Amino acid sequence: MKKLGLLIVAIAFIGVVHAQDDEKAKGILDKMSDKYQTIPSYKTNFVYRLQNKTEEIDEEFSGQIIVKGEKYVLLMGEQEIFNNGKVIWTFLKDANEVNVDFYMPDEGDLSPNNIYSAYKKGYRYRWIEIKKVGSRTLDVVELQPKNPNDPDKMFYRIILNIDQADFTIHSWEMYDRAGNIFSYTISGFNPQFKADDSFFEFDESKFPDVEVVDLR
Repeated sequence: MKKLGLLIVAIAFIGVVHAQDDEKAKGILDKMSDKYQTIPSYKTNFVYRLQNKTEEIDEEFSGQIIVKGEKYVLLMGEQEIFNNGKVIWTFLKDANEVNVDFYMPDEGDLSPNNIYSAYKKGYRYRWIEIKKVGSRTLDVVELQPKNPNDPDKMFYRIILNIDQADFTIHSWEMYDRAGNIFSYTISGFNPQFKADDSFFEFDESKFPDVEVVDLR
């Protein structure tokens, strides 16, 4: 009976710890989200990495994103994406082709422009640990879908590394069921970057002879 009593206490204690961790994670995530939403527009440089041990894939390249509310411009490899909040243009440099379509926000589509608010849409979250990266102290928070079978959730696990000093994101990793690990590490952040609305629209005049594929 004594051992059973200790076991019950231990289980109860673990439940309390997990509850506290969830509240701690929520506090950190809310401050992070508030941080980004109070910035009118910003520019972020990042390093993107895709790993898949089974497929022996390990690719890495740099990218940049400029964000203003729902609008963004994403420059990554041979692809440039312009989104004015209603229409999205995907420019493929090597083909000199741009695909035009209506912008349909997808909960499963996580990128540097919306990672700060992903936790609000169908995810559980928990604080894992504190870790040091150079001179920076980071809180590590894990996200997992509340419904593992939700087709809108491409990733079963997301790890966010959030700077304790200013609640900006240092890096994050996303894991899918095909064995892919998608990693983003922020290499530069400019919260003072200014861009007018026309900046987020594809300007055909700047791309001579571009082929336009209108999918609307």
